[in-house]
Amino acid sequence: MRIDDEEIMEKVLDNYQKYYRLAYSYVHNESDALDIVQEGAYKAILNSHTLKKREFMETWIYRIMMNEAVLFIRKNRRSEFVSLDELELRAKEDQYEDIDLARALDQLGEPEGTIIRLRFFEDMKLEDIAEIVGENLNTVKTKLYRTLKVLRISLETN
Repeated sequence: MRIDDEEIMEKVLDNYQKYYRLAYSYVHNESDALDIVQEGAYKAILNSHTLKKREFMETWIYRIMMNEAVLFIRKNRRSEFVSLDELELRAKEDQYEDIDLARALDQLGEPEGTIIRLRFFEDMKLEDIAEIVGENLNTVKTKLYRTLKVLRISLETN
């Protein structure tokens, strides 16, 4: 049975805050995170015909959002010039955030950073994370535990 655009749109709207949190954990900027979610929602609706099984809809959309966040970072990495106003805004946004943890997460590669974000910030099951990042469950477990050790060492030295 074909999944229609309405179902995708409903799923995106129902989980909008989750997708926003995921995007924000990558870019640390409200408007950029909103742009990522909007673009991800557009691509999910546009490509709804490629989703074969309804039970994979949520992980499929998460994967689209994750890919959009990574793509956004790659596109904008070249233009790292930040205005003074933007720096002040970021400082206000980060006021209650663990800045050392955010920086350590930003240093992680992919898919390690995504695995940590989805497991601990989105409280997802490892099976779902494996589906989203396109890895074997045992590989995800190994990367999770290895990355946690790296993060612990990184945070202890700061």
